[in-house]
Amino acid sequence: MKNRIVAFVALMLLPFAGVALAKAPHEVAGFVLNTDISQYKDRVDMDTSMPVRYHEYLREVQISHVPGFKSGIITYGTCAHPNRIVKIRLKYQDYSKSFFEELLEKFKQRFGRDPEWKGDPFNVVIAWKWSFVDKDGNHISLILQHNVLNEEQKLGNVVKLSMRNLIEDERACYEKKHPRRERTPKKEKIERGQEFWRQCIPR
Repeated sequence: MKNRIVAFVALMLLPFAGVALAKAPHEVAGFVLNTDISQYKDRVDMDTSMPVRYHEYLREVQISHVPGFKSGIITYGTCAHPNRIVKIRLKYQDYSKSFFEELLEKFKQRFGRDPEWKGDPFNVVIAWKWSFVDKDGNHISLILQHNVLNEEQKLGNVVKLSMRNLIEDERACYEKKHPRRERTPKKEKIERGQEFWRQCIPR
């Protein structure tokens, strides 16, 4: 009977595999997920607000001076939850590997020592991810990243905090208002002649 109970509990916990048991974080550097961006007008530059490329249902704005951080982007919704912060991405002032290792140890102490590896196989980009479900059922991801070589990624030490279900709400809301037939441009038939290849190949 005892073995059956243990097996049942283990089965019930399967959907939460990989989800951190620590208290879910919602805030970093004074910015809080699921709060209105207007609360931070003195900490962000609203003149920099612009749509996120390929994610028209989101906008992002740059932070103003925040001690300890060189730069940062705050992303907020425009459809399902207008102006609600869905993602916080901040670059630390200290870009060194040693600082990253200090941060990583402190993150592990608070959020668990078994994060998911999200870096590349060559350790050019070093990134660890924690996943959480908070008491309200929100799905939150936390990523700590170090990168000094790959210029296609954010250089230095970066922390990313996202509320994934809010982002999904924004996407679903946008797609409902803009059905796929309206969002997908008509494909033009292109003749692959000499002019076509001249445009395609660098010279």
